[in-house]
Amino acid sequence: MKVAILGSGAGGQAAAADWSLAGHQVSLFDFPAFSEQTDGIRAQGGVYVTGQLEGFAPVEYAGQDLEKVLSGAELILMVGPAYSTEPFGEACRPHIQPGQTYVVCPSSCGGGILFKKTAGLPMLDDTVHVGETSTLPYAARLDAPGKVHVFLKLKGGLYLAGIPGSVTEAIYDKFSQNYPDSEPASAWVTMLQNNNPIIHPAVTILNAGAIERLKGDLLFYEECVMPSVGRLIQAVDDEKILIGEKLGVHILPDHELGVLQGYMIEASYEDGYRSAPGFKGIKAQKSLDHRYLNEDVGYGLIFYRDLAHRLGIETPVMDSVIQIASVIMKRDYAGEKARTLATLDLDGYTPEELANLFSA
Repeated sequence: MKVAILGSGAGGQAAAADWSLAGHQVSLFDFPAFSEQTDGIRAQGGVYVTGQLEGFAPVEYAGQDLEKVLSGAELILMVGPAYSTEPFGEACRPHIQPGQTYVVCPSSCGGGILFKKTAGLPMLDDTVHVGETSTLPYAARLDAPGKVHVFLKLKGGLYLAGIPGSVTEAIYDKFSQNYPDSEPASAWVTMLQNNNPIIHPAVTILNAGAIERLKGDLLFYEECVMPSVGRLIQAVDDEKILIGEKLGVHILPDHELGVLQGYMIEASYEDGYRSAPGFKGIKAQKSLDHRYLNEDVGYGLIFYRDLAHRLGIETPVMDSVIQIASVIMKRDYAGEKARTLATLDLDGYTPEELANLFSA
């Protein structure tokens, strides 16, 4: 199968290597701002991967020619942070071909919907299959351009949804060729089972002084998630689980999901992260000005709170995390409204309509 990867970060390079090593024909695109990464891949003809994936993975093309990357591609994975979805949609719009399958990986709360909106595809259109995943299938870090270390490829707890739900199974037939332990699900599951907004802001805020002082020279999970931090993670998670209940979907608690995915061996908010093999060796960010706040608060928690309030659920802990993050970053994440029901064109739906929106 011809597979296109959009995004040259750690997740994109891990995905390119994984699909290539599985025998697929892989090309990779990224914007000129990331030419150092694509140049490095192109110069050596592929990606060197270490860790749970090992070897040299040939990549047919890596660069800025999106038309070349998309031409004839059967499966296109857009692998990047929440703020990459709209640029990818705008760039893909002139080149989309009927019958192709696009997956926003990860959803980052409605990424599949936003991609269709930006690419000019009606939400119920099924001539082009668009889906999203709940999370990135890998824990990975770049060592150099074209060299990526994969700490973990998920063993489970990876959910895939089509937009609309009627195309989920067709997308899953392609996606599951390399992720056989993934599961088809409702888009509410892919939006709500994303636990980055639950973990990253809590850990960052309660370790902000150490992160600033040590500039990332500490282990994000092993040294930063003390029992008190775990209790804050749990409180945020509890509010998110209530959102799922109101929408009629079951959302796993984060520590249970972590065990299912293979990150953790102990289902405990207070102690499980420090002993988690999938988190071992992952360092903290070098600065607070990082996606752990800018994306996971500015997009994730803002969206969760907006959705919760539409459903009549109060979120005092999320509200507090958003406010503290805004103060320490000198930003108004709530006022920016980077990801809300309105940005996804879902603002006019009643709670009952929202609950039934993504039925197959």
